[in-house]
Amino acid sequence: MKRIIVAGVVGLLMGLSPPAAAGVPTEQLKRTTDRVLQLVQDPVLKAPGKTEVRRKEIRAVADEIFDWQATGRRALARHWQPLSAAQRAEFSTLFADLLERSYVGKIEAYTGERIRYVGETVDGDEVTVLTRLVTHSNTEIPIDYRMAKEGDRWRVYDVLIEGVSLVNNYRTQFNRIIAQQGYDELVKKMKTKQEELVFEQQAPKKTTP
Repeated sequence: MKRIIVAGVVGLLMGLSPPAAAGVPTEQLKRTTDRVLQLVQDPVLKAPGKTEVRRKEIRAVADEIFDWQATGRRALARHWQPLSAAQRAEFSTLFADLLERSYVGKIEAYTGERIRYVGETVDGDEVTVLTRLVTHSNTEIPIDYRMAKEGDRWRVYDVLIEGVSLVNNYRTQFNRIIAQQGYDELVKKMKTKQEELVFEQQAPKKTTP
């Protein structure tokens, strides 16, 4: 899971260069990425005391390209249908916050890696943007973004790192917890994880002498 989270964030936020024949989904992903990179590298937002402001702005931009609710719904799969409207709203909000906090904390580790776009595969109102993360050692890691059309926008609902799906990974975990302990226990675990992430992000950073 850590590998997927880290690589997924890196893949989204590295310096991207779309091919000449890039389609609309790629272009929209590129524009959003550029905005996030500007925030990450903004010297004003890097100043002491600006951490929370910077992270809020990054999350706001990420919200535009990621459909967190769709990711959560697909991850819950068959367990989504029986939920009440209130439960769906609670789960969607909690899941989105967990993903965003996990991602934003790692976005700030950007060190100049880059991405090659290698194409798009279209299937009706869904598309997969195919990319390759190029590390500093010139190793290429396949990172693909599954996007669905929402009005005139394309939004990411899944990320595949070397063929491993973020949605499928969460689905496996959710299925196991619900089967063994029930849905309420899943929500409880997610709330506990949320509290841990909030504490970690609010805790002062240790400095070395």
